[in-house]
Amino acid sequence: MVSIHKKVLVCPLDWGLGHATRCIPLIRSLLSEDAEVLIAADGSPLVLLKEEFPALKFIGLPGYNIRYSKWLSMTVSMLLQSPKIIFNILLEHRRLKKIICEHKIDCVISDNRYGLWNRSVHTIFITHQLSIKCPVGLKFLEPLLYRINHCFIKKYDECWVPDSAGENNLSGELSHQIRLPHNGMFVGLLSRFDSTIEKTAEKKYDLLAIISGPEPHRSLLLHNVLAQLKELNISSLVVSGEPQKNYDRMINGNIRLVSHLSSNAMKEAIMQSEVVICRAGYSGIMDLVSLRKKAILIPTPGQTEQEYLSEYLKQKKIFYAVSQKEFKMEAALKETDRFGDFSKISFDKEYSTAIKGLIRKINE
Repeated sequence: MVSIHKKVLVCPLDWGLGHATRCIPLIRSLLSEDAEVLIAADGSPLVLLKEEFPALKFIGLPGYNIRYSKWLSMTVSMLLQSPKIIFNILLEHRRLKKIICEHKIDCVISDNRYGLWNRSVHTIFITHQLSIKCPVGLKFLEPLLYRINHCFIKKYDECWVPDSAGENNLSGELSHQIRLPHNGMFVGLLSRFDSTIEKTAEKKYDLLAIISGPEPHRSLLLHNVLAQLKELNISSLVVSGEPQKNYDRMINGNIRLVSHLSSNAMKEAIMQSEVVICRAGYSGIMDLVSLRKKAILIPTPGQTEQEYLSEYLKQKKIFYAVSQKEFKMEAALKETDRFGDFSKISFDKEYSTAIKGLIRKINE
């Protein structure tokens, strides 16, 4: 009998690279179960995943094209752009119907793209934000955003939350202390790095800075980090978070600046570095926790989710965190000695079990 490979469409959101990087372990698990994987993405996520999986088929699927403000909070910026977001959600929902018909898709996995549900195939929504945080002056909007969020989530057959149930969790109030959706399940940490920890990795850098996030804040952090590094005599590697470019050069003799690193090269760089500086994006946090690496978290200004996560993990003594405005590199590096307690985090990775269950369902 000829084996029929079920077609699974994986679609990460285009806000930064985190949604794409946490799809990497899912894609690997799907391939290990003999599924045929297609990837629909746009911008930097498309570039990154093409590099990771050059043999797979890719489909261009425009993102939401959201711009962040230098001055406004993420929530206010999102509210102002909500008509555009809603329009793009409706547009991607229509585009998905065409993709399903043209490519005979059996299942869709959407990482935070709200319009990719369809009644004719099995659909899965991935998010760690069951509850959306608002700045202090807009806290009254949180119940409304919760209901809107869950209204979209319930349209999917399943909702996968990349965290562990119970107290030893990583996302705090974002996905705990609230009612799990009827279609929801925790699938453990989704890190692109495996659980093998190279204890003997030779130290090469005093500091690794991973720059990421939406513009203009990515560029602002990059310039800030480079300016402060030029004042310090330490060996450092700066990854600028531009996978669409290709450069690797030295600055001042002790700063290596690269546009992007593959997953394997990034893991090697993290293990060879004493301390990591990065955003407080959830996917990057999962990667650092997977490798038990000390880090300094700098949340994207105005991005309430990152501001909450950085403070939550700072209180748990896992990572040191500081705002971009108050970031002083030399002082921050000294603070890291008091952090790095990973005993209150569960390292369970249950997504492989979820993938096996998914394959069974779409084979029925």
